[in-house]
Amino acid sequence: MKAGIVGLPNVGKSTLFNCLSNAKAQSANFPFCTIEPNIGVVNVPDPRLEKLQELVNPERVVPATVDIVDIAGLVKGASKGEGLGNQFLGNIRETDAILHVLRCFDNENIVHVDGSVDPIRDKETIDIELQLKDLETVDKKLEKVKRAARTGNKEAQAEEAVLLKLKQGLEAGISVRAIEIDDKARLEYVKPLQFITDKPVMYVCNVDENSAVHGNAYVDVVREHVKDENAEVLVLAVGNEADITELDDYEERKMFLADIGLDEPGSAKLIRSAYKLLNQQTYFTAGVKEVRAWTITIGSTAPQAAGVIHTDFEKGFIRAEVIKYDDFVSYGSEAKVKEAGKLSVEGKGYIVQDGDVMHFLFNV
Repeated sequence: MKAGIVGLPNVGKSTLFNCLSNAKAQSANFPFCTIEPNIGVVNVPDPRLEKLQELVNPERVVPATVDIVDIAGLVKGASKGEGLGNQFLGNIRETDAILHVLRCFDNENIVHVDGSVDPIRDKETIDIELQLKDLETVDKKLEKVKRAARTGNKEAQAEEAVLLKLKQGLEAGISVRAIEIDDKARLEYVKPLQFITDKPVMYVCNVDENSAVHGNAYVDVVREHVKDENAEVLVLAVGNEADITELDDYEERKMFLADIGLDEPGSAKLIRSAYKLLNQQTYFTAGVKEVRAWTITIGSTAPQAAGVIHTDFEKGFIRAEVIKYDDFVSYGSEAKVKEAGKLSVEGKGYIVQDGDVMHFLFNV
């Protein structure tokens, strides 16, 4: 699962990517600094993993990860191939969620591609290009479906009705994710077309140091503008985050954060939010050899969770032994949890909960 960082040129995308991944993508004060997408595998910060490590004292600890992709900046006309448009749109189509960076700070020394700071205008520039690309997809599909619908094919007629609703919404400047379509039709007709504007989105407001905690007037305008989009808004002083990642000493980092009023780097919150945006959650395995966080889709069954470790675990699944994370911490060990009768044995229909500590029995 991949989350793509998008935005206009020069709004802080590559600097943010460097903060998240420490991959040191090139970042500079001119447009199109990023051409090929950079991909970073980022650890998901999770205090629960640290606590399990403390209790179990394993030989190694393996955190959950999420892939973050830094994609070239977009300009007006991208849907028609302007700038790096076709490449950009192809890269974003391959991601599963969008982290949309908006410039929400004033600084005369950092050029803006449109000459002034206006996060809503910037957002709409990208929205329009993505919607126009999705409109192309709708039109192509409609050509095929209409022919079948004219023959009286009921299935084709139902699909045509959905596509026409999408076309109408996109032409009115509404992203696919915000167009009201019932769940069954969305699953059947919308999801297979992989619309760019159907991807979940989080708006990352890049602010100055003084606005890192509470935001500023630009952020307030963004929050008001996207309130009906079912999208998260996260405030991040990307320049500060870059400075924090340069500090190797833990105490120095703490002091730096305290000075600007934060208890943890904003990048840690962003990674966790991106993980949720991708509809992912974590379960743990905990033994003396290894304590590991495993990534699964929210709503996964026990056999599906087992299959993340190895496909044989899913094929030959017998049962799962489950300990709730809070119980593991409260009693201090697996043995004491068992003594207290807090270990549950679950079958194939069990829906794994975030934070479950699990052991699988299987037979192949």
